[in-house]
Amino acid sequence: MVRQQARGLQRALRGLAVVVYCVACGPMRVTSVAAGPAAAPAAESQAAPEPAPAAPAAQERALQVVTTTPCGTQLPAPAALPPANSAPFVWQLEVCFPRQGNAPVIESETYMYYIKLRGSQPSQGNFIPYNDATEQTMLTDFKTLWGTNFLEDLSIDVTDFTFENGVVGKIVTYNMEERQRVKIVDYQGSKQIDRTKIDEKLRERNVEMRLDSFLDESVIRRVEGVLRSFMTEKGFTNAEVTHKITPVAGGPKLVNVTFNVSEGPKIKIRKVDFTGNTAFSDGRLQRRLKENKPKGIISFITGSGTYKEAEYEADIERVVEFYQNHGYARARIGQPELKTLENSKDGKTRWIALSIPVTEGPRYKFGDFGFSGNTIFKTEGLRPLYQVEKGGWYNRKKVDDGRKKNQEVYGRYGYMEFTAFPDFSYSDDPTVEDTLANQIPEALRAPPESTPAVKPTPIADITMRIEEGPQYFVNRITFTGNTTTRDNVIRREMRLFEGGVFDTEALKFSVRRLNQLGYFKNLEGNDKDMKVDKTPGKTNTVDVTLKLEEQNRNQLTFGAGVSQYEGVFGQLAFQTSNFLGRGESLTVSMTAGDRSQNYQLGFTEPFLFDRNITGGF
Repeated sequence: MVRQQARGLQRALRGLAVVVYCVACGPMRVTSVAAGPAAAPAAESQAAPEPAPAAPAAQERALQVVTTTPCGTQLPAPAALPPANSAPFVWQLEVCFPRQGNAPVIESETYMYYIKLRGSQPSQGNFIPYNDATEQTMLTDFKTLWGTNFLEDLSIDVTDFTFENGVVGKIVTYNMEERQRVKIVDYQGSKQIDRTKIDEKLRERNVEMRLDSFLDESVIRRVEGVLRSFMTEKGFTNAEVTHKITPVAGGPKLVNVTFNVSEGPKIKIRKVDFTGNTAFSDGRLQRRLKENKPKGIISFITGSGTYKEAEYEADIERVVEFYQNHGYARARIGQPELKTLENSKDGKTRWIALSIPVTEGPRYKFGDFGFSGNTIFKTEGLRPLYQVEKGGWYNRKKVDDGRKKNQEVYGRYGYMEFTAFPDFSYSDDPTVEDTLANQIPEALRAPPESTPAVKPTPIADITMRIEEGPQYFVNRITFTGNTTTRDNVIRREMRLFEGGVFDTEALKFSVRRLNQLGYFKNLEGNDKDMKVDKTPGKTNTVDVTLKLEEQNRNQLTFGAGVSQYEGVFGQLAFQTSNFLGRGESLTVSMTAGDRSQNYQLGFTEPFLFDRNITGGF
């Protein structure tokens, strides 16, 4: 819903109607409607008028209904009135929901919290004048209410009532229509839909449709996209997903959102053909595929044989990597061609043949291998990280492995934004002379020179383009989720220190040490359990946050038995490896019988005197 600011309010003069428009939400109307007996126009006044003393007859009339608001509320005469010919005043203020039967989902008090305009209090002699400042307050209220995102439509009506003494009372009505709220979310039409798995997919995509939340068409479209992706993974490439919104009984503006999934035929792969491949057979390339390959003997376990469009890119990347690890640096795989072979009799399965085009290109050998952009480390120090030999067949894995080692070296010294990528120069690329020669008409070209019978093997020269980035230091290290384990127990396992260089390898080693403690669930070292954020207001510093989750390290065992030697006996033992969250080990055991009793107590302090010395008894 597109919101635009209200263009402004105009004063109503002598019963003229004024309209303020808000595109997409309908007009914000400030309407002045004359009511009651006719009277001469009152003179405007900036100050609040003094109330006239209430006569006994006026007190009797105060109980009589004199008018009805646009929302249907009956209004009695006020307890007191301003003096005759006073300026108009705000008599009544109300919120109204005419399109909802005046039954809002959100309590009216919530909306009144956002409304800054206040009505008069005649019984206390407090009359709020209706002037330019009042209309500006109404405009501010309009923007504030619309900014809450609670409403689908909003307008403000102003109705005039002229009292017997000629004073005009203003009835200000805030007409609202709330947005629809989701009460039920349902999925229908396919047996493949598992509610739990759908919820997991939605969380992975950061899509959430919570119950009792406002209906949002953009969220519905994203949910439909997730459902299509889910069905495609199941092999239903032609699945159609639609939604239906129906009102729910029990309250206004409550709806049920139902997603209908039409499966269509399931796409099954009968065979895979590679075209253009000469260096490797179809079978050898097919073994590189993980998801999109023909049905096999154990397909009921592996799930192979189903065409998964979303996994095709990952599959062809494996084939390209295979080629590039064998020297074909320019190997490319095109988009597949799907050929329908047959449909099953029940129409639920469609068998296809998958044709995958391959462009192998020539096979290259390593040429010169250099670096550019490195200022922290010399080329002589970086070159041994790459196990690349000049004259050997090009191998992408060797370049990637060297780049990972290169990143570890820079990360150890705080250069966490280090990046490196290879820049290729191929010996068989056309030169400038070749390009110019090709532009000469064939009739004017010189006779071609004799070409050698065997073409030389092309060479690939590689230059690693390095972007080192700034050096970072550690500002703060924070732990969350350690409800039992004390902070110092965790901190002494860290090999990354506050104020020191942000050593990425030390951070990885610290995570391994914390996992070895066994006090917490295993840290994976990814965004779920570790955050590295740049420190606000400081340059080249980071804050490290580790999200921990405690797990029980206490054991309690007990038992009883009968033996010929001890007679009837019982045993009780308690053991913990994180006593009181201090990281200490404590063992207490007791065995008692008719003839013997045995007591044991063991205690171990792994960091005696806060040093890496173990003591105990």
